[in-house]
Amino acid sequence: MNAERIETLSSHIAAKILKQPNRKIGADEPVISSGLIDSFSLVDLALFVEDTFGVHLDDAELTAETFDTLRELDQLIESRQA
Repeated sequence: MNAERIETLSSHIAAKILKQPNRKIGADEPVISSGLIDSFSLVDLALFVEDTFGVHLDDAELTAETFDTLRELDQLIESRQA
């Protein structure tokens, strides 16, 4: 687990998507299945991930089955960077 990457993701979601910059999202907190972020926000998150970490995410991967927590998203990013 890359704590710095998870913090970057958490900060982006809190500030840009939720408009709650002081909110902290835990690495294992469900963000999709809990309804914290919706399908429109997933597109924003995917674009942020691609631009920030230099990886490509397929549209089909933007689901709770592929990643639902920041830890799972971090693992997906890491697998793409390898």
